[in-house]
Amino acid sequence: MRSRLRYAVIVLLAAVSATAAAQVFNTTRPPKGDKEWPVVKEGTTVRISPHVYVIPSESVPRVPNVGIIVGETATMIVDPGMGLLSGQAVARETAKVSRNTRIYLFTTHLHPEHTTGGMAFPDAKIVRAAAAQKDIDEAGMEWIGIFAKRSPELAEILKGASIRKADEIFDREKTIDLGGVRVRLIYVGPAHTLGDTALFVEEDKVLFSGDLAMKNIFPAFAMPQSSMRTWLASLDLLDRLGATQVVGSHGDLADAAIIGANRALLAALQRRAIALKREGQSANAAGRLLVEEFKAQYPAWDQPVRVLSAVDAVYKETP
Repeated sequence: MRSRLRYAVIVLLAAVSATAAAQVFNTTRPPKGDKEWPVVKEGTTVRISPHVYVIPSESVPRVPNVGIIVGETATMIVDPGMGLLSGQAVARETAKVSRNTRIYLFTTHLHPEHTTGGMAFPDAKIVRAAAAQKDIDEAGMEWIGIFAKRSPELAEILKGASIRKADEIFDREKTIDLGGVRVRLIYVGPAHTLGDTALFVEEDKVLFSGDLAMKNIFPAFAMPQSSMRTWLASLDLLDRLGATQVVGSHGDLADAAIIGANRALLAALQRRAIALKREGQSANAAGRLLVEEFKAQYPAWDQPVRVLSAVDAVYKETP
């Protein structure tokens, strides 16, 4: 597993260097000269429905949209940010909107900006899909190390970081009653990662879609297990939930239209990649071609370089 992960990271970094060395993507690194400090920002929490609050990422690199779902008897926190500082900021924001002492912690996938803030909640009950826990067991600490090497600031934020094991594991789906509001945890991977898990707040029709559906951000096929087929099937499943609001891992908050927008982009990319493979194009050549093609077709979408790894995933799945 470790060798496959290192290979995937090396390939991705090489692709970025060759294809987009001069391009700045707002959700991957700060503008030149700015200090990178991806800690969840306090004082920005917004209420988006009767039971759901969000601390918005404000498109700061490596800061997620953090969810706080408040019931009558318990509160659930979604993706508590990177490192202890982010987790502490989330804890203080949670205290402003909830007096519940019973806290659940949920993470959409293993990457450090979604998991390591959980260190600030030692008494929270962590609930995860079995595949998500497997992903963390096999690669969670390795990804912390990868992030920490990217800058001195990230190294500082992640110093001593760890990811606590889940208190409760489920297979495909679990519903938790917070008192007057229920949340459905739905395993939908492997897509972005092996352990992708979505959360749906039933009464409020709010969906936390993780990295599977984000507004105007190209999807990232980040792991060796990433799958275009599963990603498309997962978007179909999420669409059937009937959400009216969608909170992606990063970027702006949106409505359910972003599910269809992401599906249309990925389906088109899959068709083009399959056609190029049948023409005899290598994955590398097809990837470079489609980066430019989809950058032109989706000019408002961030991180078109991610098309490279998406094409690679399609090639692996196509006979």
